[in-house]
Amino acid sequence: MKREGGTPRLRRALSGVLSLASVALHVSAYAQPPPDTRSARERAPIDLTGQWVAVVDEDWRWRMVTPPVGDTSSLPVNERARAAAAAWNLERDKAEGNLCKAFAGPGLMRQPTRIRIDWEDDDTLRLEFDAGRQVRRLEAQWFRQTQSRGVFGQRTPPERGALVVRTTQLTGGYLRPNGVPFSERTTVKEFFNTFTLPGDAGAWLILTMVVDDPEYLTTELVVSSQFKKEASRGAWNPRSCDIAPPLRAPAPTPADPFAAAASR
Repeated sequence: MKREGGTPRLRRALSGVLSLASVALHVSAYAQPPPDTRSARERAPIDLTGQWVAVVDEDWRWRMVTPPVGDTSSLPVNERARAAAAAWNLERDKAEGNLCKAFAGPGLMRQPTRIRIDWEDDDTLRLEFDAGRQVRRLEAQWFRQTQSRGVFGQRTPPERGALVVRTTQLTGGYLRPNGVPFSERTTVKEFFNTFTLPGDAGAWLILTMVVDDPEYLTTELVVSSQFKKEASRGAWNPRSCDIAPPLRAPAPTPADPFAAAASR
């Protein structure tokens, strides 16, 4: 006679497996942390508030002066972007009221500017720039890197974190003040980190920016900018959008990428 349901030993084994699975599911559900109902301000792993001044210790020739017309060196731009940059005209931008295109989107964060960062409410950070008198409002989203310690990889709460900002629906503007364009299809991802150096070096803000523009870039543009925290807010110097005349020098070429710098 054929016995239904398998042997008693097999049935006991299956019963044990199902019991263990039930216990595992119960433990997993029990181990889930409760939802964090605190505001973004309460959850902040770092303090971004205060006044910060840009420290331009790299890319000086593209940030502190207006590069020559057509200078797109060090940017992963395509032929359309190079053509637009070569056709840029400062006087035309002035006449058409387009000077603030260099103070929009990713171009703003590369300006030699001061930034005042304050909480506008418990979930919104307000960034005010003296360069161009621009204002950004960010819905704070914090990223924490999970850390592992011990031989069993026990998870421990991280002590630090970063502010992560993703920006879309831009109106288009300039990556540089000499008319190198970014389009309305651009997506910008930013990571705000802070650290403090010993002695008089003070607190620093590091901004890493990833720019993705399928219209004008051949690959993602990744740049890093540094800002130092100021002890007071007395050096604040708000000014309207303005662009200095571009350097009158030959634009760099693949054969001579530092032509403008050499002739300055």
